Amino acid sequence: MFEYFYNEILRRTIIAFGTLFNSLTIKQTNSSDDVVNIIRVPLAYGPTQKFLARVEQSPDLNKSTAITLPRMSFEFTGLTYDPSRKVTTTQQYIVKDPNDGSESKKTYMPVPYNMQFELSIMTKLNDDALQIVEQILPYFQPAFNLSVELVESINEKRDIPVVLENITMQDDYEGDFTSRRVLLYTLRFTAKTYLFGPVSSASKDIIKKATVSYLTGTDITNTTREVTYSAEPRAIKSYTGNATTTLASDITKIAKTIDVEDASGLTEKTYIDIENEEIYIKSITGNTLTVLRGRDGTTISEHLRGTPIYIINAADNALVEQGDDFGFTGSIV
Repeated sequence: MFEYFYNEILRRTIIAFGTLFNSLTIKQTNSSDDVVNIIRVPLAYGPTQKFLARVEQSPDLNKSTAITLPRMSFEFTGLTYDPSRKVTTTQQYIVKDPNDGSESKKTYMPVPYNMQFELSIMTKLNDDALQIVEQILPYFQPAFNLSVELVESINEKRDIPVVLENITMQDDYEGDFTSRRVLLYTLRFTAKTYLFGPVSSASKDIIKKATVSYLTGTDITNTTREVTYSAEPRAIKSYTGNATTTLASDITKIAKTIDVEDASGLTEKTYIDIENEEIYIKSITGNTLTVLRGRDGTTISEHLRGTPIYIINAADNALVEQGDDFGFTGSIV
């Protein structure tokens, strides 16, 4: 039922969320309000309980308080589906390969999910905690848009709103004066991200051949009455881009014959492409072609002398792209 794929969307969103808070600093002053210390607050991924347990179980941490505290940690705590942002999941969109544009890639519309995060701020001094919190809160009103490249293979970048849900404060100071004090601020966020399914080549969905078999009449025991209809997609324009010849004179919209510079490379009962008009060659006399104009719904246009003429052949049929309005060749077997 399922195929393996990994777009790293959850991982990318977690990393992007962490980068929001990895450069916060605080300043510590003396009684004269002179700055005596500037500390960059360290940030780590993990639950708050591990940091608190380490503080409680390692009394030696008191020897270098400024290095140990303040510190921050964040954790991805939950994932829920968001029906309010639901789109038609069966709808697809197609993009060119972002590296060289040589191949079309397609994917289904993404599914909206909310990622819950907790950011914990641990300090010894209340002023340190207030400095950190005050550097964060003004950016969330209550959301901050975070640009994330969700799917690298199709260069899909989106602004992910990160919403600040609530803030709680806890003072873990208990015991005598030798016990260590920890001020703990917990900020809870929701990141409104999107999960994409597998990305595949759009050309894989082109039907290269369709065959239908059925019996004529009512005698199902007579296998000689079986008829098979086989159809293959046929390109209606040139993909190879190699011009065979050029027009020797201007042609109007009603012209049924075309003069070319050299008809030696053309063949009767084949198709050519002149400025995206598909033309069928009925016959060739010298360098004059008798043709049928505007085949397979292409637009009949005027063309000027010197316009290149492209042959539509089997190589072009193999390069039919997703979404093209190609023609079908059919035969009764």
